[in-house]
Amino acid sequence: MTPAARVQAAIEILDLVIGAARANGAPADRLIGDWFRARRYAGGGDRRAIRELAYRAIRACGEIPETGRAAMLQLAAGDPAIAALFDGARHAPEPILPGEPMASGGVAPAWLVQRLEASGLDQAEAEALLGRAPLDVRVNTLRPGVPSLPPGGERTAAANGWRFPPETRIEQTTAYAQGAIEVQDTGSQLTCEVVAARPGETVIDLCAGAGGKTLALAAAMENAGTLLACDADRTRLSRLSPRAERAGATNITTVLLDPGKELEALERFRDGADAVLVDAPCSGTGTWRRNPEARWRLTEKQLARYVAIQSRLLDVGASLVRKGGRLVFVTCSLLDAEGAEQAQRFLERHPGWTPAIPELPLGRARGPGIRLSPQHDGTDGFFVARFVRL
Repeated sequence: MTPAARVQAAIEILDLVIGAARANGAPADRLIGDWFRARRYAGGGDRRAIRELAYRAIRACGEIPETGRAAMLQLAAGDPAIAALFDGARHAPEPILPGEPMASGGVAPAWLVQRLEASGLDQAEAEALLGRAPLDVRVNTLRPGVPSLPPGGERTAAANGWRFPPETRIEQTTAYAQGAIEVQDTGSQLTCEVVAARPGETVIDLCAGAGGKTLALAAAMENAGTLLACDADRTRLSRLSPRAERAGATNITTVLLDPGKELEALERFRDGADAVLVDAPCSGTGTWRRNPEARWRLTEKQLARYVAIQSRLLDVGASLVRKGGRLVFVTCSLLDAEGAEQAQRFLERHPGWTPAIPELPLGRARGPGIRLSPQHDGTDGFFVARFVRL
Protein backbone atom coordinates (compact mmCIF):
# COMPACT_ATOMS: atom_id res chain seq x y z
CA MET A 1 0.00 0.00 0.00
CA THR A 2 1.15 3.55 -0.68
CA PRO A 3 1.59 5.95 2.24
CA ALA A 4 -1.50 7.85 1.05
CA ALA A 5 -3.53 4.63 0.90
CA ARG A 6 -2.50 3.89 4.48
CA VAL A 7 -3.85 7.27 5.55
CA GLN A 8 -7.16 6.56 3.82
CA ALA A 9 -7.34 3.15 5.46
CA ALA A 10 -6.75 4.75 8.87
CA ILE A 11 -9.59 7.20 8.14
CA GLU A 12 -11.94 4.28 7.41
CA ILE A 13 -10.95 2.63 10.68
CA LEU A 14 -11.42 5.89 12.57
CA ASP A 15 -14.99 6.13 11.24
CA LEU A 16 -15.66 2.71 12.75
CA VAL A 17 -14.03 3.64 16.07
CA ILE A 18 -15.99 6.89 16.31
CA GLY A 19 -19.26 5.12 15.52
CA ALA A 20 -18.57 2.47 18.14
CA ALA A 21 -17.65 5.09 20.73
CA ARG A 22 -20.96 6.88 20.18
CA ALA A 23 -22.95 3.63 20.36
CA ASN A 24 -20.87 1.99 23.12
CA GLY A 25 -19.83 -0.67 20.66
CA ALA A 26 -16.67 -2.75 20.23
CA PRO A 27 -13.30 -1.35 21.37
CA ALA A 28 -10.82 0.03 18.86
CA ASP A 29 -8.39 -2.90 18.98
CA ARG A 30 -11.15 -5.34 18.07
CA LEU A 31 -12.43 -3.12 15.26
CA ILE A 32 -8.94 -2.76 13.84
CA GLY A 33 -8.38 -6.51 14.00
CA ASP A 34 -11.67 -7.17 12.20
CA TRP A 35 -10.84 -4.59 9.54
CA PHE A 36 -7.53 -6.28 8.78
CA ARG A 37 -9.03 -9.77 8.73
CA ALA A 38 -11.36 -8.62 5.96
CA ARG A 39 -8.42 -7.22 3.99
CA ARG A 40 -5.80 -9.94 3.76
CA TYR A 41 -3.92 -7.99 1.10
CA ALA A 42 -2.54 -5.62 3.75
CA GLY A 43 0.96 -6.76 4.67
CA GLY A 44 2.59 -6.64 8.07
CA GLY A 45 4.21 -3.27 7.41
CA ASP A 46 0.92 -1.84 6.20
CA ARG A 47 -0.90 -3.08 9.26
CA ARG A 48 1.60 -1.59 11.68
CA ALA A 49 1.60 1.76 9.86
CA ILE A 50 -2.19 1.97 9.62
CA ARG A 51 -2.69 0.99 13.25
CA GLU A 52 -0.15 3.61 14.34
CA LEU A 53 -1.84 6.31 12.24
CA ALA A 54 -5.26 5.47 13.66
CA TYR A 55 -4.07 5.56 17.26
CA ARG A 56 -2.09 8.76 16.73
CA ALA A 57 -5.23 10.42 15.41
CA ILE A 58 -7.31 9.12 18.34
CA ARG A 59 -4.76 10.54 20.78
CA ALA A 60 -4.67 13.87 18.95
CA CYS A 61 -8.39 14.59 19.40
CA GLY A 62 -9.90 15.78 22.67
CA GLU A 63 -13.61 15.81 21.93
CA ILE A 64 -15.04 12.92 19.94
CA PRO A 65 -14.59 13.80 16.23
CA GLU A 66 -17.45 14.07 13.79
CA THR A 67 -15.69 11.81 11.26
CA GLY A 68 -12.52 9.85 10.75
CA ARG A 69 -11.37 12.39 8.18
CA ALA A 70 -11.81 15.21 10.70
CA ALA A 71 -9.71 13.23 13.19
CA MET A 72 -6.96 12.64 10.64
CA LEU A 73 -7.00 16.32 9.68
CA GLN A 74 -6.28 17.21 13.31
CA LEU A 75 -3.24 14.93 13.15
CA ALA A 76 -2.23 16.32 9.76
CA ALA A 77 -2.38 19.87 11.13
CA GLY A 78 0.72 19.13 13.15
CA ASP A 79 2.41 16.84 10.63
CA PRO A 80 3.03 18.29 7.13
CA ALA A 81 4.12 14.86 5.82
CA ILE A 82 0.63 13.48 6.51
CA ALA A 83 -1.08 16.60 5.16
CA ALA A 84 0.79 16.17 1.86
CA LEU A 85 -0.74 12.71 1.40
CA PHE A 86 -4.24 14.22 1.02
CA ASP A 87 -3.67 14.48 -2.73
CA GLY A 88 -6.73 12.79 -4.25
CA ALA A 89 -4.68 10.11 -6.01
CA ARG A 90 -5.98 6.56 -6.36
CA HIS A 91 -6.75 5.10 -2.89
CA ALA A 92 -5.66 8.38 -1.29
CA PRO A 93 -7.81 10.84 0.70
CA GLU A 94 -9.26 13.79 -1.18
CA PRO A 95 -7.32 17.06 -1.03
CA ILE A 96 -7.86 19.25 2.01
CA LEU A 97 -10.29 22.06 1.26
CA PRO A 98 -9.66 25.62 2.48
CA GLY A 99 -11.35 26.04 5.83
CA GLU A 100 -12.36 22.39 6.01
CA PRO A 101 -13.40 21.58 9.59
CA MET A 102 -11.22 19.28 11.62
CA ALA A 103 -11.57 17.69 15.02
CA SER A 104 -10.52 19.63 18.09
CA GLY A 105 -7.29 18.77 19.84
CA GLY A 106 -6.75 18.24 23.54
CA VAL A 107 -6.40 15.58 26.19
CA ALA A 108 -10.10 14.73 26.60
CA PRO A 109 -13.61 16.16 26.35
CA ALA A 110 -13.89 19.47 28.22
CA TRP A 111 -15.89 18.12 31.16
CA LEU A 112 -13.30 15.40 31.74
CA VAL A 113 -10.42 17.87 31.55
CA GLN A 114 -12.14 19.87 34.29
CA ARG A 115 -12.51 16.72 36.43
CA LEU A 116 -8.83 15.87 35.96
CA GLU A 117 -7.78 19.39 36.93
CA ALA A 118 -10.03 19.29 40.00
CA SER A 119 -8.35 15.99 40.93
CA GLY A 120 -4.95 17.64 41.03
CA LEU A 121 -3.52 16.68 37.63
CA ASP A 122 -1.48 19.35 35.88
CA GLN A 123 -1.11 19.58 32.10
CA ALA A 124 1.95 17.33 31.97
CA GLU A 125 0.27 14.58 33.97
CA ALA A 126 -2.88 14.82 31.87
CA GLU A 127 -0.95 14.59 28.60
CA ALA A 128 1.00 11.59 29.91
CA LEU A 129 -2.28 9.68 30.09
CA LEU A 130 -2.13 9.45 26.29
CA GLY A 131 1.47 8.32 25.94
CA ARG A 132 2.47 4.88 24.74
CA ALA A 133 2.46 2.26 27.47
CA PRO A 134 5.37 -0.15 27.98
CA LEU A 135 4.91 -3.90 28.29
CA ASP A 136 5.16 -5.09 31.89
CA VAL A 137 5.14 -8.69 33.07
CA ARG A 138 5.03 -10.41 36.44
CA VAL A 139 7.28 -13.42 37.01
CA ASN A 140 5.03 -16.20 38.30
CA THR A 141 6.61 -17.59 41.46
CA LEU A 142 4.31 -20.64 41.33
CA ARG A 143 6.47 -21.95 38.50
CA PRO A 144 9.86 -23.18 39.75
CA GLY A 145 13.14 -21.98 38.35
CA VAL A 146 14.18 -18.75 36.68
CA PRO A 147 12.21 -18.10 33.47
CA SER A 148 14.04 -17.44 30.23
CA LEU A 149 13.01 -13.85 29.56
CA PRO A 150 13.45 -12.15 26.17
CA PRO A 151 16.25 -9.58 25.81
CA GLY A 152 15.70 -5.89 26.41
CA GLY A 153 13.94 -6.18 29.76
CA GLU A 154 14.59 -4.36 33.01
CA ARG A 155 13.36 -4.78 36.56
CA THR A 156 10.50 -2.63 37.80
CA ALA A 157 9.54 -1.45 41.28
CA ALA A 158 7.21 -4.43 41.73
CA ALA A 159 8.64 -7.42 43.56
CA ASN A 160 8.42 -9.69 40.53
CA GLY A 161 8.05 -7.12 37.76
CA TRP A 162 9.90 -6.75 34.47
CA ARG A 163 9.44 -4.16 31.72
CA PHE A 164 9.96 -4.61 27.99
CA PRO A 165 9.56 -2.38 24.93
CA PRO A 166 5.93 -2.13 23.74
CA GLU A 167 6.62 -4.07 20.55
CA THR A 168 7.96 -7.15 22.39
CA ARG A 169 6.00 -10.23 21.33
CA ILE A 170 5.87 -11.63 24.82
CA GLU A 171 3.05 -14.08 24.13
CA GLN A 172 5.28 -15.91 21.65
CA THR A 173 7.96 -16.65 24.25
CA THR A 174 8.49 -20.00 25.93
CA ALA A 175 8.23 -18.36 29.35
CA TYR A 176 4.73 -17.12 28.57
CA ALA A 177 3.63 -20.44 27.06
CA GLN A 178 4.80 -22.26 30.20
CA GLY A 179 2.99 -19.87 32.53
CA ALA A 180 6.24 -18.54 34.00
CA ILE A 181 5.23 -14.94 33.31
CA GLU A 182 1.96 -13.00 33.15
CA VAL A 183 1.38 -9.69 31.40
CA GLN A 184 0.50 -7.20 34.14
CA ASP A 185 1.22 -3.50 34.53
CA THR A 186 3.63 -2.64 37.34
CA GLY A 187 1.00 -0.45 38.99
CA SER A 188 -1.44 -3.34 38.96
CA GLN A 189 1.21 -5.59 40.52
CA LEU A 190 1.82 -3.06 43.29
CA THR A 191 -1.88 -2.86 44.14
CA CYS A 192 -1.85 -6.64 44.60
CA GLU A 193 1.10 -6.32 46.94
CA VAL A 194 -0.99 -3.95 49.07
CA VAL A 195 -3.38 -6.84 49.78
CA ALA A 196 -0.45 -8.63 51.47
CA ALA A 197 -2.07 -12.03 50.91
CA ARG A 198 -0.32 -14.81 52.81
CA PRO A 199 -0.35 -18.62 52.63
CA GLY A 200 -3.25 -20.17 54.53
CA GLU A 201 -5.47 -17.09 54.51
CA THR A 202 -8.98 -16.64 53.17
CA VAL A 203 -8.84 -13.97 50.47
CA ILE A 204 -11.70 -12.73 48.30
CA ASP A 205 -11.19 -10.94 44.98
CA LEU A 206 -14.65 -9.41 44.73
CA CYS A 207 -14.34 -8.04 41.17
CA ALA A 208 -11.97 -10.55 39.62
CA GLY A 209 -12.85 -10.13 35.97
CA ALA A 210 -10.56 -12.36 33.93
CA GLY A 211 -8.35 -12.87 36.96
CA GLY A 212 -5.13 -10.94 36.41
CA LYS A 213 -4.93 -9.80 40.03
CA THR A 214 -6.34 -13.12 41.26
CA LEU A 215 -3.34 -14.94 39.78
CA ALA A 216 -0.97 -12.55 41.53
CA LEU A 217 -2.77 -13.21 44.83
CA ALA A 218 -2.55 -16.98 44.29
CA ALA A 219 1.21 -16.68 43.81
CA ALA A 220 1.55 -14.59 46.98
CA MET A 221 -0.43 -17.27 48.87
CA GLU A 222 1.78 -20.03 47.42
CA ASN A 223 -1.40 -21.96 46.53
CA ALA A 224 -2.14 -22.42 50.24
CA GLY A 225 -5.43 -21.16 51.62
CA THR A 226 -8.77 -20.16 50.12
CA LEU A 227 -8.91 -17.70 47.26
CA LEU A 228 -12.28 -16.73 45.81
CA ALA A 229 -12.47 -15.07 42.40
CA CYS A 230 -15.87 -13.41 42.14
CA ASP A 231 -17.51 -11.47 39.34
CA ALA A 232 -20.91 -10.77 37.84
CA ASP A 233 -19.66 -11.17 34.26
CA ARG A 234 -19.81 -14.85 33.32
CA THR A 235 -17.81 -14.41 30.12
CA ARG A 236 -14.91 -12.60 31.75
CA LEU A 237 -14.83 -14.95 34.72
CA SER A 238 -14.74 -17.98 32.41
CA ARG A 239 -11.37 -16.83 31.10
CA LEU A 240 -9.76 -17.35 34.49
CA SER A 241 -9.76 -21.16 34.59
CA PRO A 242 -7.45 -21.70 31.59
CA ARG A 243 -5.20 -18.89 32.80
CA ALA A 244 -5.02 -20.44 36.27
CA GLU A 245 -4.16 -23.85 34.81
CA ARG A 246 -1.35 -22.37 32.74
CA ALA A 247 -0.04 -20.48 35.78
CA GLY A 248 -0.24 -23.50 38.10
CA ALA A 249 -2.65 -21.71 40.46
CA THR A 250 -4.64 -24.40 42.27
CA ASN A 251 -6.30 -22.66 45.22
CA ILE A 252 -8.76 -20.52 43.22
CA THR A 253 -12.52 -21.01 43.37
CA THR A 254 -14.65 -18.96 40.99
CA VAL A 255 -17.99 -17.56 42.13
CA LEU A 256 -20.47 -16.00 39.71
CA LEU A 257 -22.33 -13.18 41.43
CA ASP A 258 -25.76 -11.72 40.90
CA PRO A 259 -25.45 -7.90 41.00
CA GLY A 260 -27.13 -6.58 44.12
CA LYS A 261 -27.19 -10.04 45.70
CA GLU A 262 -23.48 -10.62 46.26
CA LEU A 263 -23.85 -11.37 49.95
CA GLU A 264 -26.32 -14.18 49.24
CA ALA A 265 -23.62 -16.05 47.34
CA LEU A 266 -20.92 -15.21 49.90
CA GLU A 267 -22.94 -15.49 53.11
CA ARG A 268 -20.73 -18.20 54.62
CA PHE A 269 -17.74 -15.87 54.39
CA ARG A 270 -19.41 -12.95 56.20
CA ASP A 271 -17.05 -11.56 58.86
CA GLY A 272 -14.59 -14.33 58.01
CA ALA A 273 -12.18 -13.21 55.28
CA ASP A 274 -8.64 -12.19 56.13
CA ALA A 275 -8.55 -9.87 53.13
CA VAL A 276 -10.97 -8.64 50.48
CA LEU A 277 -9.85 -6.91 47.29
CA VAL A 278 -12.38 -4.58 45.67
CA ASP A 279 -10.87 -3.81 42.26
CA ALA A 280 -14.02 -1.94 41.35
CA PRO A 281 -15.49 -1.08 37.95
CA CYS A 282 -14.44 2.46 37.07
CA SER A 283 -13.96 5.03 34.33
CA GLY A 284 -10.56 3.63 33.37
CA THR A 285 -8.95 7.07 33.06
CA GLY A 286 -5.69 5.51 34.21
CA THR A 287 -5.60 3.16 31.21
CA TRP A 288 -6.02 5.67 28.39
CA ARG A 289 -2.49 4.87 27.20
CA ARG A 290 -3.84 1.46 26.18
CA ASN A 291 -7.40 2.46 25.27
CA PRO A 292 -7.31 6.13 24.21
CA GLU A 293 -10.78 6.06 22.65
CA ALA A 294 -12.25 5.20 26.07
CA ARG A 295 -12.27 8.90 26.95
CA TRP A 296 -14.82 9.45 24.17
CA ARG A 297 -17.14 6.83 25.63
CA LEU A 298 -17.32 8.14 29.17
CA THR A 299 -20.18 10.45 30.18
CA GLU A 300 -20.91 12.24 33.43
CA LYS A 301 -23.89 9.95 33.94
CA GLN A 302 -21.72 6.85 33.50
CA LEU A 303 -19.14 8.23 35.91
CA ALA A 304 -21.83 8.78 38.54
CA ARG A 305 -22.97 5.19 38.00
CA TYR A 306 -19.44 3.88 38.52
CA VAL A 307 -19.10 5.88 41.72
CA ALA A 308 -22.35 4.41 43.06
CA ILE A 309 -21.27 0.86 42.18
CA GLN A 310 -17.91 1.34 43.88
CA SER A 311 -19.59 2.59 47.04
CA ARG A 312 -21.94 -0.40 47.16
CA LEU A 313 -19.16 -2.92 46.51
CA LEU A 314 -17.03 -1.41 49.26
CA ASP A 315 -19.90 -1.93 51.67
CA VAL A 316 -20.27 -5.53 50.49
CA GLY A 317 -16.55 -6.14 50.87
CA ALA A 318 -16.51 -4.64 54.36
CA SER A 319 -19.17 -7.09 55.54
CA LEU A 320 -16.95 -10.01 54.51
CA VAL A 321 -13.81 -9.04 56.44
CA ARG A 322 -13.07 -10.41 59.92
CA LYS A 323 -11.98 -8.16 62.76
CA GLY A 324 -8.36 -7.25 62.21
CA GLY A 325 -8.71 -8.10 58.51
CA ARG A 326 -7.97 -5.96 55.47
CA LEU A 327 -10.13 -4.35 52.81
CA VAL A 328 -8.24 -3.06 49.77
CA PHE A 329 -9.93 -0.66 47.34
CA VAL A 330 -8.47 -0.21 43.85
CA THR A 331 -9.55 1.71 40.77
CA CYS A 332 -7.60 2.33 37.56
CA SER A 333 -8.69 5.95 37.69
CA LEU A 334 -7.09 9.30 38.47
CA LEU A 335 -10.37 11.02 39.30
CA ASP A 336 -10.82 11.80 42.98
CA ALA A 337 -14.49 10.81 42.77
CA GLU A 338 -13.28 7.24 42.21
CA GLY A 339 -10.29 7.50 44.50
CA ALA A 340 -9.59 9.71 47.49
CA GLU A 341 -13.16 10.97 47.82
CA GLN A 342 -14.61 7.48 47.53
CA ALA A 343 -12.21 6.15 50.17
CA GLN A 344 -12.99 9.02 52.52
CA ARG A 345 -16.73 8.45 52.17
CA PHE A 346 -16.22 4.79 53.05
CA LEU A 347 -14.49 5.76 56.29
CA GLU A 348 -17.31 8.17 57.12
CA ARG A 349 -19.89 5.40 56.62
CA HIS A 350 -17.89 2.82 58.57
CA PRO A 351 -16.51 4.17 61.86
CA GLY A 352 -15.28 0.67 62.78
CA TRP A 353 -12.53 0.89 60.17
CA THR A 354 -9.22 2.72 60.02
CA PRO A 355 -7.02 3.58 57.04
CA ALA A 356 -3.66 1.88 56.72
CA ILE A 357 -1.96 3.84 53.95
CA PRO A 358 0.24 1.44 51.99
CA GLU A 359 4.00 1.90 51.83
CA LEU A 360 4.87 1.54 48.17
CA PRO A 361 8.06 2.23 46.21
CA LEU A 362 6.02 4.34 43.77
CA GLY A 363 3.07 6.69 44.03
CA ARG A 364 2.05 9.68 46.13
CA ALA A 365 -0.38 10.03 49.00
CA ARG A 366 -3.86 11.12 47.95
CA GLY A 367 -6.39 11.31 50.74
CA PRO A 368 -6.49 8.00 52.66
CA GLY A 369 -4.66 6.18 49.89
CA ILE A 370 -1.94 6.24 47.23
CA ARG A 371 -2.20 7.40 43.63
CA LEU A 372 0.02 6.12 40.82
CA SER A 373 0.23 7.94 37.49
CA PRO A 374 1.98 7.45 34.13
CA GLN A 375 3.86 10.76 34.30
CA HIS A 376 5.08 10.43 37.89
CA ASP A 377 5.50 6.66 38.23
CA GLY A 378 5.66 5.23 34.70
CA THR A 379 2.69 2.96 35.43
CA ASP A 380 -0.96 2.98 34.48
CA GLY A 381 -3.01 5.30 36.67
CA PHE A 382 -4.30 3.72 39.89
CA PHE A 383 -5.73 4.67 43.24
CA VAL A 384 -5.31 2.16 46.06
CA ALA A 385 -6.42 2.37 49.69
CA ARG A 386 -6.22 -0.19 52.46
CA PHE A 387 -8.56 -0.26 55.44
CA VAL A 388 -8.31 -2.40 58.57
CA ARG A 389 -11.37 -3.52 60.54
CA LEU A 390 -11.06 -2.61 64.21
